[in-house]
Amino acid sequence: MDQIVPGGASATPGGLLYSGNDWNFQIIRNCYDAIQEIADKELGLEIYANRIEIITSEQMLDVYTSHGMPLGYKHWSFGKRFIGHESAYRRGLMGLAYEVVINSDPCISYLMEENSATMQALVIAHAAFGHNHFFRNNRLFREWTDPSQILDYLEFARGFIARCEERHGQRAVERILDAAHALQNQGVHRHSGARKLDLKAEQQRARERREYEDSMFNDLWRTLPSDLPGEKDGPQDSATRRRLGLPEENLLYFLEKNAPRLAPWEREIIRIVRMVAQYFYPQPQVKMMNEGCATWVHAYIMRRLHELGRIDDAAYLEVIHSTSNVINQPGFEAGGGPSFNPYALGYAMMTDIARICVDPSDEDRRWFPDIAGNGDPVGTLRHAWAEYRDESFIQQFLSPKVIRDFRMFRLRDDTTQPYLLVDAIHDEAGYRDIRRSVALTYDPGTFYTEIEIVDVDLLGDRTLVLEHRSRKGQTLQPGDARQTLDYLVTLWGYGVVLKEIDSQTGEVITTHAVNPPG
Repeated sequence: MDQIVPGGASATPGGLLYSGNDWNFQIIRNCYDAIQEIADKELGLEIYANRIEIITSEQMLDVYTSHGMPLGYKHWSFGKRFIGHESAYRRGLMGLAYEVVINSDPCISYLMEENSATMQALVIAHAAFGHNHFFRNNRLFREWTDPSQILDYLEFARGFIARCEERHGQRAVERILDAAHALQNQGVHRHSGARKLDLKAEQQRARERREYEDSMFNDLWRTLPSDLPGEKDGPQDSATRRRLGLPEENLLYFLEKNAPRLAPWEREIIRIVRMVAQYFYPQPQVKMMNEGCATWVHAYIMRRLHELGRIDDAAYLEVIHSTSNVINQPGFEAGGGPSFNPYALGYAMMTDIARICVDPSDEDRRWFPDIAGNGDPVGTLRHAWAEYRDESFIQQFLSPKVIRDFRMFRLRDDTTQPYLLVDAIHDEAGYRDIRRSVALTYDPGTFYTEIEIVDVDLLGDRTLVLEHRSRKGQTLQPGDARQTLDYLVTLWGYGVVLKEIDSQTGEVITTHAVNPPG
């Protein structure tokens, strides 16, 4: 793995940066300098320091399996994913990304050594400037993550888990990791305001936590009578629930603090999984904007390099071909589910915003009076990149033109009828209905299951009670629910009951119960 820290000698002003497909490190440095000049002077991008690493295709596959991070703890699931990706790649069933970029400071961009010189320049513009700017400036990332600490924390996590394997055995560690991984999507704070992770402080306090016996555990569990009768929902139960912080949506947080049978090192592993999951929490909420931003930036920069004579026609044709493949939106008949290609929709919307700012139609002036004809497409985009997530960006900026270009319409599937109803088309009311429906598919509330811990039977068998608020009668798959509850029982140590509640009526739809073996 070769590393490049940009800042070397500059290319000859006005001349071609390279010719043909071959590249070397000087060419990459020259491309970086030319790209940086456009990014600074014309786009006003604000970025973290860049670190560029050249890796092989096998190393790229390895990066795929570890959240794109250069280091991390060992777990069998990462190896399983690696084998699956490698097998599909070798058989030609999947391609590899041209790059992987990490939300860290410095921002690390991985470039494949098999790329041509043009692709190396393109992915520098895409990752080291487009994604980098988005990571540094988008509000979700600013409020929820601190990229200067993530690599040190991952190094600490890898070392801690390795020491646990030496001391307690690999199977004991995997038992906790398996359970924590199964619950990690329910292991983040979502609605508590800005909670930027202080990973450096977490690492410093790790030793103290490992030596600390939770006082709540001692007082709450060791002294509890197990055979005294008590009335549910009485004053004592209410006080206990308040002390435990119930209801609690962050399952891993509750288990880490309150599970009565976990050893200190097991709590620390749960905390590691929880911290990593929390760090990646913003990513799916801005995937379309992030990819759209990076694609728009690389398309702009590579076009300007061609206009300035820094790349030739052959190189720019390669750029057009690659970008066209990335932003291709398959039709509904191609399958693949109802989701839009995030590159395609994001790039189309951002290109449309730039057009509206410079050359608006009468329709644009009616729909977007605040930005139509303002003459500042780059400033408007920078503001959008900083202040919106996918859902709100679509709700604010999806235009009738993009709806027509993507040939969007809305279907209503009434299970009581033998047909599908087209209830929103390309008219004034239909545009707004379609925009609301598309935005709803990017609402985090639609892809995060609403489950929270609501009670603990402290005066009885210590059963943990959870509730799932279902949407429009959508219930959990019984098999999946039971497997997940098995993992929850592993960490809790006692029985677990999950009640599925109709969010509109409050009625219990179904109940899942799992008890520990034996």
